[in-house]
Amino acid sequence: MIPSLGRDADPVDWEGRYLAKDTPWDKGCSAPPLTAFLKRHPVRGAVLMPGCGTGHDVRSLAAQGECEVTGLDLSATALRIARTHPPAGTECYVEGDLFDLPEDWAGRFDWVVEHTCFCAIPPALRPDYVAAVSRALKTGGHYLAIFFLTPDTPEGPPHGATREEIAQLFDPGFTLLEEWIPEETFDGREGRELCQLRRKAEKTVRL
Repeated sequence: MIPSLGRDADPVDWEGRYLAKDTPWDKGCSAPPLTAFLKRHPVRGAVLMPGCGTGHDVRSLAAQGECEVTGLDLSATALRIARTHPPAGTECYVEGDLFDLPEDWAGRFDWVVEHTCFCAIPPALRPDYVAAVSRALKTGGHYLAIFFLTPDTPEGPPHGATREEIAQLFDPGFTLLEEWIPEETFDGREGRELCQLRRKAEKTVRL
């Protein structure tokens, strides 16, 4: 098991931010790149969404009716808000740390869907993030990500990333299947996001 790094090594008090309603990343709806992807590519099976917040993306996935989505977040308040929304499918919400997943979650998920978790954690934790995602996914499972390239806050969070850094982190453990700059985005994010679809390879991060 990866040691629990998320709560101790992250300087941001995410629970405090939700309690203070200081959540500019919460746009009140699912990420447009995810919505557009789901229109052309169904997501099936068990899905993990780390850093799900109040669950807009979780519900967008669950509404397809073809997957069981688990939203994971450190903030109890964010998840309490998520549970006030009518269920869109068979989604569930779990308070927990991506860096300290339950033992029985190893190899459990067919998909991990990323939006705002990778960019929220300190960049020094990104190798641990990749290891955690690898551990949660089945071999051959899919990783769908919406990465920030150049966010508005250069010192973060959100923390930006480059194609080169992403490749260094995920190659060769995750095979790149598709990459694109999303045309549908939240206002102000045009050309500043990068979407990737990857598949967990047989030889990947060993824990």
